[in-house]
Amino acid sequence: MSLWGPAMFFAVLAMIFTGYPVAFALGGTALIFALIGSAAGVFDIPLLFALPERTFGTMSNFTLLAVPFFIFMGTVLEKSKLAEQLLETIGLLFGRFRGGLAVGVVFVGALLAAATGVVGASVTAMGLISLPVMLRNGYKDEISLGVIAAAGTLGQIIPPSIVLIVLGDQMGVPVGSLFRAALLPGLALTGAYALYIGLVAFAKPDVAPALPADMRIAGAELLKRVVLSLVPPLALIVVVLGSIFAGVATPTEAGALGSVGAILLAMMNR
Repeated sequence: MSLWGPAMFFAVLAMIFTGYPVAFALGGTALIFALIGSAAGVFDIPLLFALPERTFGTMSNFTLLAVPFFIFMGTVLEKSKLAEQLLETIGLLFGRFRGGLAVGVVFVGALLAAATGVVGASVTAMGLISLPVMLRNGYKDEISLGVIAAAGTLGQIIPPSIVLIVLGDQMGVPVGSLFRAALLPGLALTGAYALYIGLVAFAKPDVAPALPADMRIAGAELLKRVVLSLVPPLALIVVVLGSIFAGVATPTEAGALGSVGAILLAMMNR
């Protein structure tokens, strides 16, 4: 009987790695093993009758309602090309320096994490947009892929992290307190990533070269791109996190506000 847990774990991994959506992999594995366990006499099928109550109980959990709001906000920012514009603009800001593109990816990862709390949106956007640019400008594969993977995971710790929301709900800890506690470590980790990239670029200039002169922009044109691409997401971050830290709104209310803000930004970006 002690083998049921590991067997379910490996079954979930197998379904995910074969391309099944995570939701179906988790739910399908649970249902299949419930039927197998019932046939083996180690699981009572009537226990499944409690599933609807558990489902609606989770849906009515006010704290967990923040999760779909932040996921929606991240999806809107990704699909509306706001994340793409943000990456391009910060890349132009730092691209004149060695390792600047990689540092820009780290900062964008932190900004997307602070705007969405969703790791998938950050990694997908940065992987599709920044990887070809870095490789085309002479960045080595190892630093390009490593930077994207590391920066994408900042969404796990920088508020409004979905992981922190679920953790706070399960442990009975105020989510706002978790957000306040995680902000400084998240920013410190971002700075450590940027410092490491700078040291690597200084020691090995060929690993992370600067952008060619013909790809750089400066002056009024760069300022215009910064204002149009960088300021709106930053304003959204300030509104979402500021309302939570100031005690004006709960994480769920801030997530709803952020979703509305993301829709407005997407409409302005059409």
